Amino acid sequence: MRLQLTRRGDYAVRAMLALAEAGDRQLSAATIGALMLIPATFVPQVMADLSRTGMARASLGRAGGYRLARPADQISLLEVIEAIEGDGRHRTCVLRGGPCDALGQCRVHDTFSQARGAMRSVLAGTSLHDLARHEGAGGPKLTRA
Repeated sequence: MRLQLTRRGDYAVRAMLALAEAGDRQLSAATIGALMLIPATFVPQVMADLSRTGMARASLGRAGGYRLARPADQISLLEVIEAIEGDGRHRTCVLRGGPCDALGQCRVHDTFSQARGAMRSVLAGTSLHDLARHEGAGGPKLTRA
């Protein structure tokens, strides 16, 4: 079973983590890219998508940059992922290759629906604040000045 994000989704999660770790400080696109190992060309594109969804706020100009539009504890990982990846509830039947239809649901429909629901629940229950304060290893970490 593959549970992976597109490159754009991965970059969105990383960018939002940088903003969550920055607290009230505004970060430039270049800073986000450098801290979270995101190619400079992708940061403005991803941040534009996140700004349109109301999760990030952009300031224009020479001293411009990005910050969270809401507190980090009010933004779930599911929101960030779905802002970029779209609604994760796939309608493709495992057995038929198309949607379960009026003829009935396949034998594994309920099991896969429950598994997807459990994953969505975990992602929805995990805030950026939870992830930003996590002290575990893995990935770039914004150092506090």
